[in-house]
Amino acid sequence: MNTPTDGPQVDPTTEAEDSGTPACVMSFNASDPSGASGIAADIATMASMGAHTLPVITSLLIRDTAEVFEIHEIDADAISEQARTILEDATISAWKVGFLGSAEGVSVVAEILSDYTDIPLVSYLPNVSWMEEDAQMSYLEAFRELILPASLVLVGNHKTLTDFLLPEWESERPPSARELAVAASESGCGYVLVTGIQLPDQFIDNVLASSQGAIAGERFERFEASFVGAGDTLSAALAAILATETSVDMAVSEALSFLDQALDSGFRPGMGGVIPDRFFWALPPGEAGEEAEGEAAAAAAGDSGLTDNDISPSSRNVH
Repeated sequence: MNTPTDGPQVDPTTEAEDSGTPACVMSFNASDPSGASGIAADIATMASMGAHTLPVITSLLIRDTAEVFEIHEIDADAISEQARTILEDATISAWKVGFLGSAEGVSVVAEILSDYTDIPLVSYLPNVSWMEEDAQMSYLEAFRELILPASLVLVGNHKTLTDFLLPEWESERPPSARELAVAASESGCGYVLVTGIQLPDQFIDNVLASSQGAIAGERFERFEASFVGAGDTLSAALAAILATETSVDMAVSEALSFLDQALDSGFRPGMGGVIPDRFFWALPPGEAGEEAEGEAAAAAAGDSGLTDNDISPSSRNVH
């Protein structure tokens, strides 16, 4: 387990005797009442992976399973107090950064992260095109300057990461995962996990890359359905696995497998997108495949125009 530069110090003997305690992962993310993304997604995913989430709410989203309508920011001091209070009590093994609400939220989270530089950070960049233009530009610039340099892995959809990392890309050919990783490495980020890379023959690719090239990934079969919360699910799973000191390439492979199965068993609680079932393994034998088949058909027949969809359209069948 990594040890923070401040915060509680744990006696190695006590820690060894308490080896059955799940690793703690602090997540900074928005509250999403649909349960599809944000803190709710992180808690469910990490619990399913065997980790314990320390949730810090960064903003309140007014949304349903189809779109975001409003955002209510949380005061930066309140974000800081949530995190620092529990960090004085509990030892963490990984960070997960999701949507931080505002440029001020980005700044205060980055300040907290800077006190624990040896804890692995998984940063997820969702599509924030629903934000007002000025707020969006300020948020992305702050994220680029303050969160990206601290990130071990940056997770995001191919188009979202292209717009963020290579905004002046002019080639007709889309950038490769390695080219995105090179751009991220210029800010100090170690790896990018790029999802939704379009391939011929009804497939998409999900690739972990460093500035040296592609390292790991999974190819998914494509079908016309929209998922909401896939990116938060993948990044939360990755953070939970990295908390056990698993290597990055192995952690990514396991996280993609988890996402694959969660999407296979996805369900549609409303009129919007399909939500990953983070507890797919708890379904009685035979029900997971039947449910997934029915939900996929329903989703294909419905509206697929989600603004924050991260791995869509997609099917899996890779394990």
